[in-house]
Amino acid sequence: MPHKLKWTSWIVLLASLTGLVAFLYPLFGGGDSATGPTQSHAVDAPLVTMLCLLAILASLESEGLGSKQVALLGILAAIGSLLRLVPGPSGASAIFFLPILAGYVVGPTFGFLLGTLTLFISALVTSGVGPWLPYQMLGTGWIALFAGYLPNLRRWGKLELVVLGVYSLLLGLFFGAVMNLWFWPYLGGGMDSALLWEPGLSLGKALLHYGRFYLATSLLWDLSRGVGNLVLVLVLGRPVLKLLRRFQKRFTFEADRGPVEG
Repeated sequence: MPHKLKWTSWIVLLASLTGLVAFLYPLFGGGDSATGPTQSHAVDAPLVTMLCLLAILASLESEGLGSKQVALLGILAAIGSLLRLVPGPSGASAIFFLPILAGYVVGPTFGFLLGTLTLFISALVTSGVGPWLPYQMLGTGWIALFAGYLPNLRRWGKLELVVLGVYSLLLGLFFGAVMNLWFWPYLGGGMDSALLWEPGLSLGKALLHYGRFYLATSLLWDLSRGVGNLVLVLVLGRPVLKLLRRFQKRFTFEADRGPVEG
């Protein structure tokens, strides 16, 4: 039975829509390579950050998240932020591991909150605060949110981890493809014009230019991230899923995801 959207979910939706506009508006308004992405996002970046944090703070008063759930959210976010410090091959990062699994087990809203909070805390820990931060927060929040819409695959046995691992690989590619959009319209000078955004491009040509840019600059990096997600899920997924399901049952997250079978 589908659950009703709680007001926290509406704030998550608002933050996501605002972030989507922030990602895409340069493509309609025309990016200015003279100013660069840092200056160009000086206005919208704080707004998107504020909405992401508002979605997190709203969960503290939500009927779906009690004190124990909020404590779990904070603990997982703290652990996840420290995982960013674990070195990996180019593009790979363990920071996506917990948000993806928590989104899958607990639900999309919790996953989004965990993803955004994890990136926010990790940015403070690693001095990674900048105009790119809200976009990283949204990107991680979205991949955890999407994981929350996977069906319960527990009955599939060992295949559950395989499907979840492949999905995590695709989410890693998605994160990179989306993150490029925060700076791509502002690139210029020294690059092939066939890879760059140009005002007046049709949708088809814009997608073609971006596809070329992605293949030339990002695919291998993002593939490394996706494979890292896959390996972590296959190797560590089983005990972490078991632990998260135990917390879900104990802390009664049914308002967000629904009861776990079995």
